[in-house]
Parts: sequence; C-alpha cells; structure tokens
Amino acid sequence: MAPPTVPGMTYLSFPRQHARTQRFTLGAPRSFAVAPGGGRVAFLRSRSGTDTAQLLWVLDLPAEGAGDEGDEGEAHERVAADPVALLGGSQEDLPAAEKARRERSREGSAGVVAYAVDSAVAVAAFALSGRLFTASLLPDGGGARELAVPGPVVDPRPSPDGRWVAYTAGGALRVVAADGSDERALAETDGEQVTWGLAEFIAAEEMGRSRGFWWAPDGSALLAARVDESGVRRRWISEPARPEQAPVEVAYPAAGTPNAEVSLALLGLDGSRRDVTWDRERFPYLAAVHWTAAGPPVLLVQARDQRTQHYLTVDPATGATSTAVVEEDRIWLDLFPGVPALRPDGTLLRIAEVDGARVLMAGQEALTGRELHVRALLDAGGDDILVSASAGPDAADPETGQIHVHRVTADGPVRVTQEPGVHSAVRAGEVTVLVSAVPDRPGARVRVLRSGRLVAEVASHAETPSLTARVRLTEAGKRGIPCAVLLPTGYTEGDDPLPVLMDPYGGPHGQRVVAAHNPHLVSQWFADQGFAVVVADGRGTPGRSPEWEKGIAGGRLAEVVLDDQIDALHALAETFPLDLGRVAIRGWSFGGTLAALAVLRRPDVFHAGVAGAPLTDQRLYDTHYTERYLGHPDEQAAAYDRNSVVTADGIPELAEPARPLMIVHGFADDNVLVANALRLSTALLAAGRPHEVLPLSGGITHMTPQEQVAENLLLLQVDFLHRSLATRA
Repeated sequence: MAPPTVPGMTYLSFPRQHARTQRFTLGAPRSFAVAPGGGRVAFLRSRSGTDTAQLLWVLDLPAEGAGDEGDEGEAHERVAADPVALLGGSQEDLPAAEKARRERSREGSAGVVAYAVDSAVAVAAFALSGRLFTASLLPDGGGARELAVPGPVVDPRPSPDGRWVAYTAGGALRVVAADGSDERALAETDGEQVTWGLAEFIAAEEMGRSRGFWWAPDGSALLAARVDESGVRRRWISEPARPEQAPVEVAYPAAGTPNAEVSLALLGLDGSRRDVTWDRERFPYLAAVHWTAAGPPVLLVQARDQRTQHYLTVDPATGATSTAVVEEDRIWLDLFPGVPALRPDGTLLRIAEVDGARVLMAGQEALTGRELHVRALLDAGGDDILVSASAGPDAADPETGQIHVHRVTADGPVRVTQEPGVHSAVRAGEVTVLVSAVPDRPGARVRVLRSGRLVAEVASHAETPSLTARVRLTEAGKRGIPCAVLLPTGYTEGDDPLPVLMDPYGGPHGQRVVAAHNPHLVSQWFADQGFAVVVADGRGTPGRSPEWEKGIAGGRLAEVVLDDQIDALHALAETFPLDLGRVAIRGWSFGGTLAALAVLRRPDVFHAGVAGAPLTDQRLYDTHYTERYLGHPDEQAAAYDRNSVVTADGIPELAEPARPLMIVHGFADDNVLVANALRLSTALLAAGRPHEVLPLSGGITHMTPQEQVAENLLLLQVDFLHRSLATRA
C-alpha cells in the first residue's frame, strides 16, 4: 500500500525502495564494540537509508553515577572515521581478496564495512580501497589517519595493547607499529597459491570463520593460518556479455574434490616461528580459533565427514596441541557462533547436543537444559554468560520465530529480553548493547544498558518501508511446521480464496520464519499483488531442535524439504483462504533449488515456480556443505543423483504435467555456479519442458545488490507468476 502523498515529495515503489536501501539495512547501526570500562560503544552506520558508505561512529556514554538524583546525563555520538573524507571523495577500488571477503559475508555496502579494535576499544583499524587506516576512538584521540604500508591491505587488526597493527597483503601477513614505523612481513607466501592470514573459501562460506590470524593476548605474537590452495580444482567465472575479458580463475573445492590445506603457525614479533601440530590428515577442517588472556589458544578441528571434532589447546612455547574435549555424532556435528571460548577462570565453553537438546557446556557440565535451544555464545566474561537461544524441546510455549538473549548463571538461565521478537547483544563489563527486532515495528531498536539500566539508544537512519508486513506466525500440520502467512493488505475474511505463493528458503542454515517485521516485507509485497504468501521452515532449517535439523539426514534432503512444504500448504489451507488449484513457489539459492524440485517432481501440487540461483547438481557445490548432508559422492553416488534436480543423465523422476518454470542466475556467482542453471535449462529443453531463463550479466553474483537488477527481479517474477497462474483460474 502506498504512503499518503505529500506535495513536494517523491515516493518510490516498494521494489525500488527495497533495492535502493539494500533491504532497509542502510542507515541502520551495526557491528558494535563495547569498551570494557563502559565509557563508549563503537559501531558502523551510514548517514542515511540510501547512502551505501558506512562510517565508523563512537557513542560516548555518561559516566556511571553522573548527574543529579541518579540521572547519568546524556550520551553523545561522534564520527571516528568518514570514508568519503579519508579517500578524498574518490571511488573505492577494492582488491580481489577484499571482494571475495565481502561476497562470503554477503556485504553489499561500501566504506568502512568492517573494523577491528584493541582490547580497550581505544583504537580501530580498517581498510579502504586496499589502504590501511587507524582511528582513535577516544574523545581527544585525533581522529583517523592512513598508515603508508605495502598493499593491497585486507583485514587489518590492532594488537590487544594497541601498539601494532597486523594485516594481510599479497598473500603475506605483515605488521606495522601504530605510529607507522617498523613495517615488516612476519610470513611471506612461498607459492602462487599460498596465503597467510586469510580464511579459505570453505571456512568463510560454510564454517563461519572469516578470520585467518589471531593476536596473542600480550601482543607479542600471532597465530596465523597458512592456506595452500594448489591442490584445489579450478573453476572459471566468465562474463559472456564482455567477451574481451578473460575468465576469472577461482579455487573451488567441489564435493568429493580436494580442499585447501590449512595449517597454523605461531609467529613472534621477534621473528620466531613455531608450527602448530595436530593430526591434520584426520582433522583437515580448522573450524574455529580462540585466544584470550584466560588461557592458551583453543582450536576446534573437524574430520572431513563432520562426525568427529576435537577441541585442542595449544602450547605457545612449542606449538604442540593437547585434546581437551572430543565430540562425536553418528549424523553430523554443528558449528556455532562464539565457541569455543574460555571463561575468565579458564573453563572451556562450548555448545553441544545433550539428550536431544542444544545446551551450553562449561567443561563437562551442562549449564542449560531442554527449556532452551542455545544458538550462540555472546559473551563469556564476568560472573554470568550471555547467550542467544530459542525455545527448547521442553519449553511450555514454542514461541515461533523468536530468539532471545539470556544470562546463564550458577542458578540457571535468566531471560534478558522479554518482548516477542528477535534479539541479540554485545557486552563488555557492565555495558550491554541490545539489538531487538519485533513483528509490529520496522527495523531494529538498539538500546545500551549499564547494569541492566537503559542509558542510551543508538539512532537508526534506515528508511521506513512504504508498506507494512502483516505477518501471522503459526505452526502447521502434525509436525508443527513453523510458518508465516501473509495476506493482501485490506483482504477481509469471506473474500474469495487467493492464489498461493510459497516463499521458502526451506533448508539448512536458513531460518525464514522469524518474529520480526522487515524479513517479511518482500513476502508482503507479493501478497499485495494478489497472493496468499506462505513461508514454511520445514525439517532441516535451524532454530528448533537438533532432531528437526537432522531430519534431512540419510540422503533424504530433497524428499524431506519438499514433503514439508506440501504438508504445511495443505494444513494451512484448512484455516487460511488458500486456493490449492493455483499454487506457485519462488526461492533463491536453496529456495531456488526447492522451487525447481517442486514444479518438476510435484506438478500435482505446484503449478509454477521461480528458481533463483538454484543448485541443480549437488556435485557442483562445495565439500563442507554437501558432504555433510549427502556424504562423499564417490561413496554415495545414488544419494547425489536422488537429491539433484538434474544429473548427467537428465532430470530424474520427471513427473507430468509440465509446469512453467523461470530460472534466474548471475553469471558472476562464485558460490552456486551458473553452470547449475544452464544444465537445468539444457535438460528441460531436451525433455520438452516449458521454462524461461533470466541470465544476469554485468557482474551479478550470488547477491543482487545492484538497484535496477534487484527491483526488476521482483517485477518480472510477479509478471511471470500472474501469467503462469492465469490459466489455472
């Protein structure tokens, strides 16, 4: 629904506004760092809801107890680093390694998109156009300045004491003093395919590890990853619209092929080097690294089949490792944000599956039970531990789509956030930054609390959406599948049943049914085009229970996720005005795969589909993700065929009648390669199946941040869906 017209103002359509604001993320504060003393909070935010350039800001908090009668005074914001000023107004020129890092993190904005701080949150380091900058975060620190170093610079990080900055450049790991002196390499590449200090593709894309080096707590050394990609097979990403350009070579570890070889070394600022040793043949995946003053470095390493993983402690004097904890699972083991970590007393914290629940472990003791489904460790300091969690298997209320912040004390967990929604937090000492998104309010509210008392809010400059998402969260069918249902604005009970648009992600790592407003805006826009939109999180999606996530095991990935979409659809039709004679499905990435499977395998249920960036041949995707669910393709060839939309032999189990399918894919996608879409189109053509292909040239990757592309993708999908379902009316 359009906003009211005001003379002199220009309103954008929702698709254009959604695209221009990068899904309403521009202008919203993010990436918070809290000073241990509680005096300031650093964060990123652009100046407006359409400005892509992120600035580094500081919120100065009033001193505890300042003011009269308990009034602590006011907080004040200031800019610590403005990328436009630092670059003199010139456009950013990103090095290839930085482009790859942003693609892995799905970062579409510009400017200071990432920064790192010292332990006091007094100095920050960041890269712009491959150049190194530091900024004082203190009130009288003198602002930001460039350090002249060899580039292009990627992922700079200050030492905990703020005296040094480490960074990667040209495959080497280098350091420079904070005043710009004594710049030198600590480790240099010893081969064209060898890098130091960078996360390899699999770590960044699938394991949640975006870093490749870690400072010693005293700033005397670094623990650095050496990545050798010489054995990884190559793929070539081309731009057919620019035939004069050479293809880009990418090291892509597809299922069943060699991974990068990852090792670690302790590099002293004095020039010393000690290699870290563990059984890398048995545990090739370096999933996480943790190093704080609470104890020695802790590594989490995984076997390739992800059924065994070890928590290792490192002896900094020798590089030798000792096993602290062994975890095993007959299906697979999950990785979680924030762990491993050490409490101040040195106790190892991890998140594990115990008796069918996901719990927080301190050593061998479970600190939470089946009432919570722990999702991330947020802070391990202090007398309590901060975690985010959903309702667990034994919770009285499933609280569909909600994620809350909890303090875990010796007496058990205590909920910090109460309002139904999706909450997270960053904490240091007595100061906590709470970020809260709720179903009936656009965007997210950011509150700063000291000792549980509100002392400030961080303003958001994000635009207000031109429509309101009216989402109804429910659970459907005998399995209680979490669902979100959205009807057209103004639809009243008793009106004619509506054509249905299933709008899922529907697979691992992607929860779509969340108790927040903005994630449902696009679904609401589709609803306002005349559809009843259903978002269903079937088995395999996160946030409910280990059993739910592992319900796709046994080589049944495609079968289970498709069955759950159908079960949710039919169950919801008993309550909502769904016309089961006109059902379409759309999705991107895994959702695109699901859409293609739906119209090809169950045309009795689905009458049209839009498959965006679909994975159609499981052998074309990466090792860590695909082998987790389907095993090694040399050993489980039948599972790969059964769970692929298309194989070398064509489209398996092709059902009648034929249904229209739109396939959308970016040629520059280095995650789900465009070969997937092209092979599907070829197989459909060979089978005489109706379909449309929308190829995205011009550097379109797995993301679609380009404004015109993002807008028109929505408009073209609606046109296709209306055309395809018209014959069903």
